[in-house]
Amino acid sequence: MLEDAAGIRRVVLACGFVDLRKGIDGLAQIVGARYDLNPFVKGTLFLFCGRRSDRIKGLLWMGNGFLLLYKRFEDGSLSWPRTQEEAAELTEEQFRLLMLGLNPIEPKIKDVQPNKVC
Repeated sequence: MLEDAAGIRRVVLACGFVDLRKGIDGLAQIVGARYDLNPFVKGTLFLFCGRRSDRIKGLLWMGNGFLLLYKRFEDGSLSWPRTQEEAAELTEEQFRLLMLGLNPIEPKIKDVQPNKVC
């Protein structure tokens, strides 16, 4: 997968809305100004979502330049955390949930304890 090819060691989710018309410089500025993080950390993938939940952008510093990623879901949309204005670090499993279109911060699948014994 991408994380193997690009050497991604950390995934940071920019919660809330971001204008996806922004390019590399605009997204790097958001990382620094809004989230107080350094966009020039090699191996850290920053993910952004706009108001339409069917596409995301990713920003990755490769050591000698930025890689800008764009994904559009053809059928369906992402469940993106919208209420926070913080950046959330994702685990590998949470990243997989996000790529499936699920909210990695608050998954809707919950464990259930049955009340009756059969």
